[in-house]
Amino acid sequence: MAAQPSSDQLPDLRIGYGQDCHRLESGYQLVLGGVPIEFEMGLAGHSDADVLLHAITDALLGAAGLGDIGEMFPNTEERWKGADSRDLLAAAFEEVQQAGWQIVNLDCTISAERPKLVSYKPLIRESIARILKVETEQINVKAKTGERVGPVGRQEAMTADAVVLLTK
Repeated sequence: MAAQPSSDQLPDLRIGYGQDCHRLESGYQLVLGGVPIEFEMGLAGHSDADVLLHAITDALLGAAGLGDIGEMFPNTEERWKGADSRDLLAAAFEEVQQAGWQIVNLDCTISAERPKLVSYKPLIRESIARILKVETEQINVKAKTGERVGPVGRQEAMTADAVVLLTK
């Protein structure tokens, strides 16, 4: 049986995965990836409920071994009520960088029955790249529907998933 390589023989790469879900409700502004989206409903949550930036934050923190968004920004603390998720992501990424990690690439998927997001994807991609201070080419954003199945398909919620590759 071959011996496992020691940690100093492995490449300094880490993969992180993040996922988030928020309810769609009237009376809220819809913000995805830091971009305001024209729609009759928005996402409800303790902060601005930017489901995409929350998933990205979790992916980054997970890859760096720094916990998750709920640990860093608990929804039980009043100071995070209504917080701009761009600020939360920037603060989390600062911690990731202080731990010595940099982004290789980030791939994201937003699941929403409506609105159609194809025209917003370039803006969302640029917004994320700005927040993380990386090239736009390092970011990919996809949008999927729920095919009228489940909470996303019934327009009760939106979800987002993110996968990030970090290097030291």
